[in-house]
Amino acid sequence: MSAYKKYDVHGKALLDYYNEKQQGPLIIHNYYGDPEEMPLIHYFKDFEDFTSIEQEALLESTREKILDIGAAAGTHALFLQSKGYDITALDTSEFCCEVMKKRGVQKVECADFFHYQSKEKYDTLLLLMNGIGFIGEVKKFKDFLKKADELSTDDGIIIFDSSDITYLYDETDLKVEGYFGEVDYQYEYNGEKGEWFKWLYLDYDKLKSLAKQSGWKVTMIDEDSETGHYLVKLEKQ
Repeated sequence: MSAYKKYDVHGKALLDYYNEKQQGPLIIHNYYGDPEEMPLIHYFKDFEDFTSIEQEALLESTREKILDIGAAAGTHALFLQSKGYDITALDTSEFCCEVMKKRGVQKVECADFFHYQSKEKYDTLLLLMNGIGFIGEVKKFKDFLKKADELSTDDGIIIFDSSDITYLYDETDLKVEGYFGEVDYQYEYNGEKGEWFKWLYLDYDKLKSLAKQSGWKVTMIDEDSETGHYLVKLEKQ
């Protein structure tokens, strides 16, 4: 077993769930409160069970060639594939890629986004379920946009959702060190814990500022004012 697979407890949980061999819940540890359980059914939903933001994002992704980044179990990729779009599902997890192939996703790439090499250019880069969070730190967002520019067509777009989590600091005694949207998490499944990792939540004003500096225009598609959750489209200027 590779070192990567050893720590891919998230991918293991999804594969076990798909194979109907789930051994306990997927637990997410954090530094600001009690551990939380992640219902694995969230990764295997049908369109009618998607959140309104997920549905709107998929309806916005109406360009021919799409790259689904951090595709996990391939739920969004399968929906778009069923609508006739040319979609490639990208994920770093070998277990997730195995699940997607078993579920019928036709184009699956098991690679890290920042090192992904493609002969194709994509019309839409799609990141859902706060998929932009994978970059971990706000300082890496410009690097993300640079790579996105390399992978996308001249009129390509990026669609993703994120959240303003300032409420988290209003409700706790947490002190902010660095950017408040950088959160540390750790997965646990079947008694095995993965490594701690950073997950990024971008507030909208910070997003607009960073995107403008890199030559991208941001358009708000939808927003939940109560939760701070929002959906955006980025276009090259």
